[in-house]
This record gives sequence, C-alpha cells and structure tokens, in this order.
Amino acid sequence: MDSPHPGPLESREESRGPQDMRILAATDGSAAATRAVELAARLTCEFSGSLKIIHVVTESDASDDKMSEYAHSEHYGTAAEAATEFSEEKLRIAREKAEALGASNVETASVQELEAGAIADTIIDAAHRADATMIVMGKRGLSRLSGLILGSVSQKVVSNATCAVTVVP
Repeated sequence: MDSPHPGPLESREESRGPQDMRILAATDGSAAATRAVELAARLTCEFSGSLKIIHVVTESDASDDKMSEYAHSEHYGTAAEAATEFSEEKLRIAREKAEALGASNVETASVQELEAGAIADTIIDAAHRADATMIVMGKRGLSRLSGLILGSVSQKVVSNATCAVTVVP
C-alpha cells in the first residue's frame, strides 16, 4: 500500500515526480560551465522541470583592476556595478543557450559571494534556497590558480551539497 508520506528510506526526491525536478546550474562563463548549462537544459526538458542558472559575483570581481578599467570605459560608477553587469551578461548568454536547447522554465540570478573564498558555500546556499534537486556545474572554471590553492569549487560542492551534484568536464 502506498503511503502519502515517504518512509524512512525514501528521500524527498524519490517522493517527487519528474515534473518537480529543480536544477540549479552554476556558471562562470567557462567552457565547462557552458557544457554544464547545456546538460542542465537538456535534463530540464527531459524531466519537464525548472532551471535556475546562477553566477557567483565574488569580492575579487568587484575589486579587480581590469573590472575598474571596464567600469570606467563603459561608464559604470564603480567596479562593483561593472561586475554585476558583467555577471548579468554571462547569465544572459547562459539563459539564451538553455532556451535554444528547449528549456522554457529558466530563471537566472547573480548571487553575491557569502564571504571571500566561499564560492562553493554560496552555490550550495543558492541550491538550498531554490530547493534544488540537483546542482550541475563545470569541473574547472575560469579561476584555475585559486582552485589549485584552495581546492576546486566543484569538489567542495560535491562534498557538502545535500542534493545530487553533476560535475561536467
């Protein structure tokens, strides 16, 4: 007899139908992140789910000298404003890619890093707030050096997320 409530061995994901799949894709505009968005879009279509694409804006993005030059050349008031606009551009490209692949229920968000060096925690927090059933992200992003020093963001997400995580090479 089917119970309306999941048993102790059933997870909340198992009690949901495929139409309830909520995927969070993290992008930084890298090739791996683009492939992750493509996979997330395909899964969203296949399972009639929803897709939220995020880009984490870091403190270093807003203080980077190149971003300051970009802010000045593009007539933004501050490097932080330019970083936000830069993030929105990455999200626009990712959204267009997902929609071109047939995903229709796509949301995007530029998310401010929780604290310096905590990109993985920020992604996990965004997934939790979105009640995501899966996180899809690239294995290596644009910041290779920090990944070597601090450990990769994808590794930290896999280790600490409470939902399924798919890492795309």
